[in-house]
Amino acid sequence: MNERDGQAIIFRFVVTLLVILALNFILPHMMPGDPFSTMASDVQSEDVIVMTEAQREYYFQYYGLDRPLPEQFFSYLANLARGDLGQSIYYKMPVAGVILLHLPWTILIVLAATAISTVVGVVLGIISARNRNKGSDRLMMTGLIAFAEIPSFLLGIILLLIFCVHLRLFPLAGAVTPFAHYTGVLDQIGDIAHHAFLPVLTLSLAQLTGVYLLTRNTLITVSTKDYIRTARAKGLGDHIVWSRHALRNALLPVVTRTGFVIGMLMGGAVLVETVFNYPGIGLTLRNAVVARDYPLIQGILLVVAVSILLCNLLADRLYQKLDPRVVE
Repeated sequence: MNERDGQAIIFRFVVTLLVILALNFILPHMMPGDPFSTMASDVQSEDVIVMTEAQREYYFQYYGLDRPLPEQFFSYLANLARGDLGQSIYYKMPVAGVILLHLPWTILIVLAATAISTVVGVVLGIISARNRNKGSDRLMMTGLIAFAEIPSFLLGIILLLIFCVHLRLFPLAGAVTPFAHYTGVLDQIGDIAHHAFLPVLTLSLAQLTGVYLLTRNTLITVSTKDYIRTARAKGLGDHIVWSRHALRNALLPVVTRTGFVIGMLMGGAVLVETVFNYPGIGLTLRNAVVARDYPLIQGILLVVAVSILLCNLLADRLYQKLDPRVVE
């Protein structure tokens, strides 16, 4: 990669980040209602607790919501430059603290789901490509494509009803057992894995078809290239041709797609964590939206957006390392 290409990448990254910051600020303010009208109602009994106009004015002034939007936006950028994400209205604590409290749980299930969906999707794609146009290939492709049409939240509900309600093999909610006394680190890891199993399975199944189809179609395309025919003409075995020559080149698009997979899983985690009441950043974002907690919504969306940008950038750099045709 030459200096001009590096500057172009940095410029695109900065422009994208500025657009994200602008949308990140505007979108929460476009929602109907405000944080204090939402907080002034009792959802369970549907009794409305009256907040005086003086109290509302005080809270609006305290959080700076009484100022014009352009002024609020520049104040938001100035705070970000100092590393200040603001104060959560709903949780009554710094936004950074709320995110650090819940983000590790989402990272856990997203990374696990990415690894599982990638490995299983690649393996199934290899099997399907090697049996192209056979009955097993048609059956596998038809089944996975039909399976992909099931929304992740509906799939989560189905798994919840089967494995939690009827079979009672997994807990209904949470990331750990409340008030549990662990005998050791392995016991604690087992409890965490037990709670995370169904959310990870749901996210993995939601992305499995995409990885499978990409691997299968890329392998079929690669198998028609001249260097594959040359390898076969040299007398190399079928296993060596597929593993050393075809698979290595077919995996390049899968590597590039990994960054997008992480982004889609971060978005899907909002629905999946809500279904399983899993205390990750997705469930926190849902609570923030319901409470109209503008600073927390902005902080979570910013962290997710920056994470996706960094994952895509890392995937591009890894692609350059794996593909010798890409000029450094």
